[in-house]
Amino acid sequence: MAFDPELIRALQEDGRASIHALSERLGHPRAAVSSRLRAMLADGEVRVVAAVDPSFLGQHVLAHVSIRTDGGVERVAAELRGLRETVLVSAIGGSFDIVAELRVGSMAELQDLLVGLRALPGVADISTLIYTTVVKGFFVSEYRGEITLDETDVALIELLQRDGRTSYRALGESVRLSPSAVTTRVQRLVDGGVIKISAVEARGLAHRQLSMGVGLSMRGGDDRMVDALRQWRGVDFATRTIGRFDLVATLVEPSAGALYASLERIRSHPGVEHVESWLHLAVLKEDYARTLRPAQGR
Repeated sequence: MAFDPELIRALQEDGRASIHALSERLGHPRAAVSSRLRAMLADGEVRVVAAVDPSFLGQHVLAHVSIRTDGGVERVAAELRGLRETVLVSAIGGSFDIVAELRVGSMAELQDLLVGLRALPGVADISTLIYTTVVKGFFVSEYRGEITLDETDVALIELLQRDGRTSYRALGESVRLSPSAVTTRVQRLVDGGVIKISAVEARGLAHRQLSMGVGLSMRGGDDRMVDALRQWRGVDFATRTIGRFDLVATLVEPSAGALYASLERIRSHPGVEHVESWLHLAVLKEDYARTLRPAQGR
């Protein structure tokens, strides 16, 4: 429907926004918004889930790995999908064949993981970027180090990781608390940066939305480009990096023409020296759920 992109964007910003709030923001009747949201959730076009902030999990090193394969990608992709350190695995068109986002506890862990990736059958070459500052991301919530979880908090997070729009009443029934008590706990987790509840949209050539990764090399400072990427509607993710690029961003648009326009806007921005792009042909894994049971004593 015409307002699908606006509805998804609103859910990315606040996955638990009420139908009333969504209706007011979009300027469409509540019945139409409710019906469309139910349909998108039912057919898998959109998932609303909670993600635990990487810092809370002790994942202090985030990396983007581009992989060139020797032959088909499926064997290598299957190995990557099975790694607990990967939150994103995507088959791409470009100078590489697969990209993955890795989250680990230390540079030493990353180094060991990369050694293992290089040794996988079918891997011809890899190139790694280290995220230094995530400037825009729906699943990075800036944990501030002030929250201790109890067993009830852990149970709530696990439920929200499966369905971020589970009602407070249903959550309360699961953990044996009143809806108001659950509301207070969930809001504390969100405000403290422990979790972020957002929408994950199916992307790739087989879906309604197309996605493109972009690597930027800058001539000087990148502050103006960072500010632009934060504000531009078609940018789902952006981060400063160390490696062959200074910035990496993800563009999501409904058509090839819209992706081209976004790419041209980036290319023409002052300070951009070089742009490299890759098209996400099929997102093979996008999973931010992580168990908290070993971390309950934090």
